[in-house]
Amino acid sequence: MNLPVYLDNNATTPMDPEVLETMLPYFMQKFGNAASKNHSFGWIAEEAVDHARKQIAALINAQETELVFTSGATEAVNLAIKGVYETYRSKGNHIITCLTEHKAVLDTCKHIEQSGGNVTYLPVNKDGLISLQELEKAISPQTILIAIMYGNNETGVIQPIKEIAEIAQKHNLLFFCDATQAVGKVPVDVLADGIHLLACSAHKMYGPKGVGILYVRRKNPRVKITAQIDGGGHERGMRSGTLNVPGIVGLGKASELCLQKMNSDAMRICFLRDKLEKALLQIEASFVNGSINLRLPNVLNISFQHVNGQALMMALKSIAVSSGSACTSASLEPSYVLKSLGLSDDLAHSAIRLGIGRFNTEEEIDYTIEQIINAVNHLRAISPIWQMYKDENELNKV
Repeated sequence: MNLPVYLDNNATTPMDPEVLETMLPYFMQKFGNAASKNHSFGWIAEEAVDHARKQIAALINAQETELVFTSGATEAVNLAIKGVYETYRSKGNHIITCLTEHKAVLDTCKHIEQSGGNVTYLPVNKDGLISLQELEKAISPQTILIAIMYGNNETGVIQPIKEIAEIAQKHNLLFFCDATQAVGKVPVDVLADGIHLLACSAHKMYGPKGVGILYVRRKNPRVKITAQIDGGGHERGMRSGTLNVPGIVGLGKASELCLQKMNSDAMRICFLRDKLEKALLQIEASFVNGSINLRLPNVLNISFQHVNGQALMMALKSIAVSSGSACTSASLEPSYVLKSLGLSDDLAHSAIRLGIGRFNTEEEIDYTIEQIINAVNHLRAISPIWQMYKDENELNKV
């Protein structure tokens, strides 16, 4: 076993060696611009991009022409929400989203509000799930878009996507889904799930950083979006800019591998996650955050009461874990996702997120269990708060 152990696969995944091998020729030998139509260098690049489109489309059951290549999920989110808002603003200016969305969605919605739009942020219950009744109640004649993520990046909680899509269809609304954490890990089918726009990123599914896609449905209904980057009319006018051919090739290969390995990966990773969870829940005053039944197979978010999460991560020098989203890791505030579930500041501050991936082993999980148990016991042994917690009368005086 090599140290350190990497268990932060929600932040990013290591690239699969097969993906790297597929990408390498497009840096040196096949370096053409896919938009160059007059010579073989451009044709070869264009052919590689077309092949990648087919691989990605197969993973989410889309048409190749419905995929818009971006620099990643954050850009895809911005293009989807701003693009829909600007296109359909004459019909209405209201968007419905959720308090536990990724910052890419929440910050984009804040931008919409500053531009004169109206956004409803749905709460979640203790399991991290929205209420379908509250969603439908929030719809108004001005509503144009519902933006709810597939699987949460901190807790792994999976929202009732098909039911949300049915509500969107019933009210003739568009449904955008940030599926960055879900695509490649669980079956995502844009047609069966009723999704009109979907964002995902290669580096969350064993591909390269700096490339992602936005799925934009072409029929039933045909979705139109306003471009956010101008200059050349690439990607059917929705996203200008020279295509990142090596990255796109990598995303294509990563998609193909995910489609091939999804079931076997999910079964093995779920076994490792459950083993880890069962062992850590033996620790006194430990709690899993979010739904245990409706979640991605690779995520475990767990709190150890009266153990500071930052201190615990520092104690785990040989294990890479996180306290939440990589995009908010510099913040000293407790996770807004966990706070939305109703956790106290204490429990939210005591949470760590463990993201298991394709290349983790059972030996690494056994090592992680041992290290976390030792670290929690050590931190509690030197904590006066923990000692007072053990003596309830003393803690009540604080």
